[in-house]
Amino acid sequence: MTKELLKGNVAIAEAAVRAGLHAYFGYPITPQTELLEYLSKRLPELGRVFLQAESEVAAINMVYGAACTGVRVMSSSSSPGFSLMQEGMSYIAASEVPCVLVDVMRGGPGLGNILPSQADYFQVTRSAGHGDYHPIVLAPASVQEAIDFTVLAFDLADAYRHLVIVAADGQLGQMMEAAELPPMRAPREDRPSFALTGAKGRPRRTITSFNLAAEEEEAFNLRIQEKLQVIRQKEQRSTEYATDDALLLVIGYGSAGRIAYSAVEQARREGMRVGLFRPQTLYPFPTDRLSELSHQVDASLVVEMNAGQMLEDVRLTVADRIPVEFYGRMGGAVPMPDEIYSHIKTIYTRLFARIGVE
Repeated sequence: MTKELLKGNVAIAEAAVRAGLHAYFGYPITPQTELLEYLSKRLPELGRVFLQAESEVAAINMVYGAACTGVRVMSSSSSPGFSLMQEGMSYIAASEVPCVLVDVMRGGPGLGNILPSQADYFQVTRSAGHGDYHPIVLAPASVQEAIDFTVLAFDLADAYRHLVIVAADGQLGQMMEAAELPPMRAPREDRPSFALTGAKGRPRRTITSFNLAAEEEEAFNLRIQEKLQVIRQKEQRSTEYATDDALLLVIGYGSAGRIAYSAVEQARREGMRVGLFRPQTLYPFPTDRLSELSHQVDASLVVEMNAGQMLEDVRLTVADRIPVEFYGRMGGAVPMPDEIYSHIKTIYTRLFARIGVE
C-alpha cells in the first residue's frame, strides 16, 4: 500500500466508504463539511446512498431508520449540529442498532466559531443523549489514526450493536498528512438477525425503545449496563511515550495530546523525566493503564483544548495518589508546544527540586 496526501475530513469519509458504508445522511456545518461534500459524490458513484437532510435532527433519524435495516450507516457533524442529534442518539442506543457518528469539534458554547476545540468531551462521553448509557468514543490524533479509527468504529458498532463516535477536532479535520487507506470492503449483502427487511416468509421483528413498565425498562437498562461492562473491560485503548522512568506524566488526547508530545520530547532532551499518556478511547476511558501509571509517577499535567473536561476522568482515575495539574486553551485557541513545555518545566521544578531531581 502507498501513502497519499489526505485532508482529515476526506480521509475519514473515504475510510468509511472502504469499511463498507452503505448509507450516509448529514447536514453541512464547518469544519466537517468536506466530509459530507466528498461523500455526496463518492457514494452515488458506487451505487450507495447519500442524502443531505434538511437538518441535523432529520439526519440522525434517517440514520436510525437505516440502521434498523442492518446496513452500515453514518452521519457527521460539528459541535452545535451534534447537539441537535442528541435525542436521536438516545433512540438509537435504546434500540441497540449499530451506527457510526463523527464529531469534528469546534469552539463554543453556542454557535461559537469554526476553530478547533475539544469542548464536546462531556457531550460525547456523558451519554450523548438522555438515559443510562454511553457510546464508544474514539479519539484520533493524526490523519492515519482518523482512518484507522473510522474502520474500527464500524467493526465495534457491529460487534456490540452500539453507537460509536469518532471524536476529532477542527484541526484534525482540516489538516493534510500522508496516510494509508485500507483495502475496499463491499457493503455486506447478508443482514444481521435483528434487521428489519420485510417479514415475508419469516416471523415478524420489532425494534423499539419504548417500555412503559418500570420493571421492563429497568431490565433493559441492566442489560445495557452488562454490555457496557464488557466494553469497559475489552475496549480501553491508549498509547504512551517515555513512561518507563517518568516522574511527571503529561496526559492529553487528540490534537492536544499530539502537540504535547513535542513538549515532552523537548523536556526529555533537557534531562527531565517526563512521559506522555494519550487516551485513544474517551469511552471507555483507559482507566486501567492510567491507574497503573499513577503508581509509578509523582505528578501529572492534563492538557486539553477546553476548560478541563477529560480532567475529571483523570482525577477520578488517579484519586489522591498524585497531584493533577491542568493547562487548557478554549474557544478555538490551540495550545502550542512552548506553552505546554513552560508548564512542564514549572511543575517539574516545583515538585521535584526538593528531592534532588534535575
